[in-house]
Amino acid sequence: MRRAWAICRKELQLYFFAPTSYIAFAVYFLISGFFFGLYFLGSLSMDVVPLVGTITFIYLFIIPLLTMRLISDELRQGTDELLLTSPASITEIIVGKYLAALIVQGALVIGTLIYPLIMSAFGTLNQPILWLSYLSMFLLGAALMAVGLFASALSANQMVAGIVAFSLMILLWMIQYMGGSSATSGKDWLTQFSVIGRTVNLQKGVFDITDILFFISFILVFILLSIQLLDRKRWR
Repeated sequence: MRRAWAICRKELQLYFFAPTSYIAFAVYFLISGFFFGLYFLGSLSMDVVPLVGTITFIYLFIIPLLTMRLISDELRQGTDELLLTSPASITEIIVGKYLAALIVQGALVIGTLIYPLIMSAFGTLNQPILWLSYLSMFLLGAALMAVGLFASALSANQMVAGIVAFSLMILLWMIQYMGGSSATSGKDWLTQFSVIGRTVNLQKGVFDITDILFFISFILVFILLSIQLLDRKRWR
């Protein structure tokens, strides 16, 4: 894990030098701030769930920007050969890069805590709903970061990686609505794999361990897929 943390630190430094990171953060906080002002200041409602839903929807556009360079940049510059022949294993490389993305995701979530802080000055917030909604936001973002990491391993072109990540995220997002428009048996089967559906209980203030396990399993699957993909590139 020491090598994974070293890779994580390197990736975090690169985030501070990448213009796309600043663009993504600026767009994220500008849009979320706009909708916060539009929703809360217009109604003074103490319900954080609509705000959380809006913020997580912004992930569809922000996370591809934040993840598209994680591996594709190494492939484009040819530094992947040096990375793959380094003492660090492929698992450590992928885990290190994902940890960096996860820390950035945590920063996005923490940054938006300013909104409930402002809301609390006008009334009392439901604390279980607040914190479980923010947990759902973090878990959903962590899952999408894993998807973005996988997409980044598919192509040396950052734009292609970003488009693939966006397309995969849209597909995952739409599962909830496809399930809602299908027959009952199909609906039940589809909604089990809906990343959005798994946030519903948390945003109601209900802690269900199966939802947590779903996100953990989802993240592990895409991390393993990324490891397998990078391992195949090493042997080409």
